Amino acid sequence: MKPNPPRWCVLIPCLNEEAAIEQVVQSALALNVPVIVVDDGSDDRTPEIVGALPVTLLRHPQRRGKGEALRHGFREALRQGFDAVVTMDGDGQHLASDVPRIVAAAQRYPDHIVIGARLLEREQQPKGRRRANAVADWGISWGCGLPVADTQSGQRWYPRAALELVDLPAENFVFEAAILIAACREKGLGVVSVPIASRYHGSFRLSHFSPVRDVVRITAYTFGRVVHYGRIVDSYRRSHDTPPVVIDDEGLLAIETGEPARASR
Repeated sequence: MKPNPPRWCVLIPCLNEEAAIEQVVQSALALNVPVIVVDDGSDDRTPEIVGALPVTLLRHPQRRGKGEALRHGFREALRQGFDAVVTMDGDGQHLASDVPRIVAAAQRYPDHIVIGARLLEREQQPKGRRRANAVADWGISWGCGLPVADTQSGQRWYPRAALELVDLPAENFVFEAAILIAACREKGLGVVSVPIASRYHGSFRLSHFSPVRDVVRITAYTFGRVVHYGRIVDSYRRSHDTPPVVIDDEGLLAIETGEPARASR
């Protein structure tokens, strides 16, 4: 007898996204799953726009950072009894049309985080952002003890075991790195990636992510976790001697041939 498929929802943290948020939320609703939106203290029309849509809207009276927005959304998803969430940013860079492939990968690989990795049309990425992402991938993979593609992507499938890490002491963009590392090291989860397009050109607002400030914060946190878990050289080898696992049924990238690795605890 097959187990029941996991109950999941879409979680969208947002801050001052009045130009894009309605289209993002409507596209998520078209997936016919519940949607949770966390407004992180917007001072534009974002909460008014979202409030008119059939979603769960959580609001922060003041800005508390992306980490706290995700944490608030994770708690609400757990409260509502969901087994997993798919996160999407509110600025339109993530497409709901990519979500079915992410969910399919999650069904193929239960007990894994699935990342929508921006591996297609990478020439759209600004050079500074591409370098910052490469540094983050190098370090966070080491922290995880296994190779991970696009550790900075905000489009992810988080299974319940990852959601239960909601109380990790990490803030802002560091929280997403902390979840990846702890999920691999402490929950024994694997990580697989599904390629999506890089979307930086067009009407997107300037990113809230700082390639210098936030990369420094993430790097400092990650180095601390590498030291904490020990076996530093072994962790480095396991995370860098093989490529990340990337799944693409359309053959756009190399398709994985075996089971994804798991990190040693």
